[in-house]
Amino acid sequence: MTPAIEVSNLSFHYADGTEALRDVTFAVAPGECVGLIGPNGAGKSTLLLHLNGLLPEHPRDSSRVRVGGEPLTPDNLHKVRRQVGLLFQDPNDQLFCPTVFEDVAFGPQQFGLCEAEVRRRVADSLARVGLQGFEKRAPHHLSGGEKRRVCLAGVLACEPSILVLDEPTSELDPYTRRELKELLRQIPITKLIATHDLELVVELCSRVLVLDAGAVVAEGPTVRLLSDEPLMLQHKLECPHILRHLHPH
Repeated sequence: MTPAIEVSNLSFHYADGTEALRDVTFAVAPGECVGLIGPNGAGKSTLLLHLNGLLPEHPRDSSRVRVGGEPLTPDNLHKVRRQVGLLFQDPNDQLFCPTVFEDVAFGPQQFGLCEAEVRRRVADSLARVGLQGFEKRAPHHLSGGEKRRVCLAGVLACEPSILVLDEPTSELDPYTRRELKELLRQIPITKLIATHDLELVVELCSRVLVLDAGAVVAEGPTVRLLSDEPLMLQHKLECPHILRHLHPH
């Protein structure tokens, strides 16, 4: 089966010379939900931005990233971006229209869909994230959790086959975090979730990649990896409470 995402020996330096990714190789199967964890500055966000061609800005050698078997090249960037929905860490980076409707409609409109189809997708996506009736609301007046759900609705309205999420539960209160987890659980597409929320990883992800200093230092089944206390501590991570409860010493 062709992997949904395939990354081969991907390295990346920022313009100032900072090495952000070192020889990163992994694959995600269709329908799989994979967690991407690691300390701050490990390169998680940088890696996610490569998956729909936001980095590098002028890809010359894009064959290191493949989506659904297709290499990311300038010629098919548009096609790949329709497949990969990216949810940014800060909702304010993703919301820029005066109303919720316009924000959610923005992606589908870029695809040149007719107005009726755009309206259908906006209504469906807002319903999926529990925000029916929010169409006329101003995004900057919403709570953090509502903003995040509007961003997710905007991504879902593009009907991607892969969802790539950067810290989806950061700065959410426990109730809103639980709601969002349940929402993500119900979206049956391929997911790669970069997060410090290791409870979320245990609940949603069957497999985990550990990234540190730009390199994949470990990968494997979630429970086995996150229960490995020496490994966790070595990479400034902690064994989540949910697993301490499952595996009392």
